[in-house]
Amino acid sequence: MLYVIGDVHGRSDCLRRVHELIERDADRQALASSRVEVYLGDYVDRGPDSKGVIDMLIERSQRVSTITLRGNHEILMESFLRGFTLFDDWRAFGGLETILSYGVDARALLSGGAIDRRDVAEKIPFPHFPFISTLRNFYRCGDYLFVHAGVRPRVAIEAQSIEDLTQIREEFLNYSGEFGAIVVHGHTPVKAIEFRPNRINLDTGAYVTNNLAVIRIDHNGVSALAGGP
Repeated sequence: MLYVIGDVHGRSDCLRRVHELIERDADRQALASSRVEVYLGDYVDRGPDSKGVIDMLIERSQRVSTITLRGNHEILMESFLRGFTLFDDWRAFGGLETILSYGVDARALLSGGAIDRRDVAEKIPFPHFPFISTLRNFYRCGDYLFVHAGVRPRVAIEAQSIEDLTQIREEFLNYSGEFGAIVVHGHTPVKAIEFRPNRINLDTGAYVTNNLAVIRIDHNGVSALAGGP
C-alpha cells in the first residue's frame, strides 16, 4: 500500500496533519506495517518552515518506509550551497523563507548586502545535507511512476534528464497519450488533485492553500485522502 504526498514547500503544519491522517487511515486498513510513503519533492522554499519539514521527513524515515524524490527547489538549494547559484536567484523561488527557517540572520539584505552561502551552511544540521543530496529522481511501482514534475513523452524513464523530471510542464501536461505507466507528479499547482487517464497531479499549492494533497494506492486503486475535488 502506497501513500503519496504532494509538494510541501515549507508547510510543516500541513505535513503534520497529513501524517496524522495517514496514521489513522493505515490503522483502519490494518496494514500499517506494510505501507510505503512517497514524497514528490519540493520540501523547501516559499512556506515558513523548510527546516521543520526536512526534520520531520528524516525522523519519519526512521519509523516508516519512505521514498523521497528530488524537486527543482531542492536542486536550487543544493546548487546555492555548492556555490553554483547566487542567493538572489534562489531568493526569487522562495530561498529567503528557507534560510530564515534555519535561523540565518538576513538583515544584511535590507542594506543591499549579500548572503554568504557559508553562513547558511553552518546553520543547517548535518543530516540535512545527505538527505538533500541522496533524493531520488523517480520511483516506479507496478503501474505507477512517481516523479516531481513529469516526463518527456516517448522517452524511456532511464533516458529522461533531471531537468525533464523536475521542471517539465507543457509538453508533459498537454500530452494525452500513454507514458507506459500512470505518472504521479506535482510541480504545477492545481486547485484540487487532478486525475487524468495518464497522470495524477498532487500539487495543490499547500504553501498558500493550506491544503496538502495525499492519495492512497492499493489493490482497489487510487483514493484521495486530502486535496481531492
